[in-house]
Amino acid sequence: MSAHPLIDPIYVSAPHPATLDDDTFLTECVLGRGRTSGPGGQHRNRVQTMVTLTHKPTGVEAHAGERRSPEVNKRVALKRLRLQLAIQARAPVPLGDIGSDLWRSRVRDGKIACNADHRDYPAMLAEALDVIHNAGLDLKRASTRLMCTRSQLIKLIAKEPSALAALNEARESKGKHPLRG
Repeated sequence: MSAHPLIDPIYVSAPHPATLDDDTFLTECVLGRGRTSGPGGQHRNRVQTMVTLTHKPTGVEAHAGERRSPEVNKRVALKRLRLQLAIQARAPVPLGDIGSDLWRSRVRDGKIACNADHRDYPAMLAEALDVIHNAGLDLKRASTRLMCTRSQLIKLIAKEPSALAALNEARESKGKHPLRG
């Protein structure tokens, strides 16, 4: 796994794995369980509630163990894995018209409507970063292709601080100024 996700992205085929439904996505993952340290007393020492998900095609991994239920931890790990893939993996961007049905349903009059806690956020973030990367990290070109404003695109990315940090790192490596969220 690369320390610089947008400088050395992991290339995946379309559709981006962050956009897959849960059942399809889980077939591409290895599920691991374990114990976690920290508060929780005897329950933590006896029950394997920590869940680790590894995306087989990319090797990207996420885990969750802060809840007492393995099922809740699995959902949390699934969301974290989708976010990590959105940041680290790049899918091809088609020529001509772009924007998935999800993207088009969430963009109205140049404004993007998607909360960072919403299930659609990792897919939206992945699509935005794919287009930005394809546009040579030029947000003006990317926002034009995505039919939104540059500031709305930055706001979408800034909702996940690690995504903004990775994008800024990639931009700085290309001699571009960092973005403020």
